[in-house]
Amino acid sequence: MTMTDPIADMLTRIRNALLVGKREVLIPDSRLKREIARILQEEGYIEGYRQEEAEPRGHLILRLKYFGDRRNRRPVITRLQRISKPGLRVYRKRRELPQVLSGSGIAIVTTTRGVMTAQAARRAGLGGEVLCYVW
Repeated sequence: MTMTDPIADMLTRIRNALLVGKREVLIPDSRLKREIARILQEEGYIEGYRQEEAEPRGHLILRLKYFGDRRNRRPVITRLQRISKPGLRVYRKRRELPQVLSGSGIAIVTTTRGVMTAQAARRAGLGGEVLCYVW
């Protein structure tokens, strides 16, 4: 069965794993998903990720990040929101790129120079497709 929105699937898998307190989540691999995972790691939302090769397609394994002691453990990611969808693409110019929760969250954007946060795209003077918000 083909998947119409693999990015939404990735975000839903992360969201579901956080709700049940899993340490790791398995996601089908793609270059775009690797870039999103890289940004999540750089921004401190996940502990890390690794690729696992398998036939016919590999997997990404994301190590989720929590804070607090064992009883009061809370996920670092409180919300993931898909913005641009296959049926409605959302493109923004450099000056129109969003600030998520006044800068306490991030927007992940695809640009002509690759996948980056909206803040990095603004600094580089680029606009692009807004994939998702994370906070």
